[in-house]
Amino acid sequence: MAGFWNCGGALRKANSGVHCWRMAPTIEKISAITFRTLNMQASVQFYRDVLGMKLLYGGERASFSSLRANDSESAILNLEQGDTVSGWVRLIFHVADVDALRTHLKEKGFDPEIPQDASWGERYFHMLDPDGHELSFAQPLE
Repeated sequence: MAGFWNCGGALRKANSGVHCWRMAPTIEKISAITFRTLNMQASVQFYRDVLGMKLLYGGERASFSSLRANDSESAILNLEQGDTVSGWVRLIFHVADVDALRTHLKEKGFDPEIPQDASWGERYFHMLDPDGHELSFAQPLE
């Protein structure tokens, strides 16, 4: 089909004077985020047992695991066994009650920051996961 272009499903002859305008590609959603982990067992236990995420694939003895928040539309969190990568990243989770989650995490032996109200309309706090990845937990202010 040399000499033809596909314009919106219709074939047009090249140099026919018809212009094909393409829409710029757009990102529809974030499908997954992958963290490297030194200790798969500790990471799976943290995200599944402490934060209550659903294990979709893998597990404590796997080299690759996938988890998701209770919202079936949320991005998947992948954990991949290997050396952690240095560099700064923060994963932000929206939760129903930031203060209740902080209390829960403290009861589980973690030391999250004290929640604060942000100028952009969220109450949030940060903490590190077992591999040192920065997590933020936030809820919209009313």
